[in-house]
Amino acid sequence: MTDLTTDGRTAEGHVIHGHITHGVVPKHEQLRARLTELAARLPAGAPLPGERQLCIEHGVSRITVREAIGQLVSEGVLVRVRGKGTFVAERTARSRLHLASFHEDMRRLGLRPGTAVLELARTVPPPATRRALELAPGEPAWHLRRLRLADDQPMSIDDAWYAASLAPDLDVQDLTGSVYTLLAERYGCTIDSAEQTVRADEAGRADAVLLGLPTGRPVLVFDRISYSAGRPVEHALSTYRGDRYEVAMTVQLGAG
Repeated sequence: MTDLTTDGRTAEGHVIHGHITHGVVPKHEQLRARLTELAARLPAGAPLPGERQLCIEHGVSRITVREAIGQLVSEGVLVRVRGKGTFVAERTARSRLHLASFHEDMRRLGLRPGTAVLELARTVPPPATRRALELAPGEPAWHLRRLRLADDQPMSIDDAWYAASLAPDLDVQDLTGSVYTLLAERYGCTIDSAEQTVRADEAGRADAVLLGLPTGRPVLVFDRISYSAGRPVEHALSTYRGDRYEVAMTVQLGAG
């Protein structure tokens, strides 16, 4: 028999919902919904109760338990480890293509954003960035590199350039938060549009160390030029871990 704490949880911290009953929704679907809710509350790598315990807690058969768990494994919510049990899978952040800062994006996905500033220098940018920001030859820009975190784990590396004339005192600002918010509130430059391409790549040695990946692992690279009222204000390369981040989009049939 499962021991309960005073708040209705098992001694292991799992929530008891009571026995599943017959209804319009099949039992395995009801259990799948409960296990999905449980997995969302537990950290990645946390073990799920064993099959026997799930049968007792929810009043279902082993066949029902195995069917529900099998569906969640195929969906990437859970992972089975042979001889050890079933565990909560590493969560993948799924972002829709839209204009938002990293902080906004992570909070929308239910993750806690964080930032470590790696470098800030005032220097002449490479030709591609000079053209992107429409700078004169030899005109300096701020080069800002940051490691972006989600729930304290590396998610991406941002390598961005900003015209020094646009933000002359950027070096004395707090750059651990949203630069988009800083640009809007301090410099009057609200990012309202962007042009962006996405490509698959392999993590080089330096990026792999920062992202906590073996060299050569897949990454997604976003090349973005951001605008404020038609003026280019940012040229950024954002390199995301391929195992923690994916992009979703809606595709509609076009004319022609």
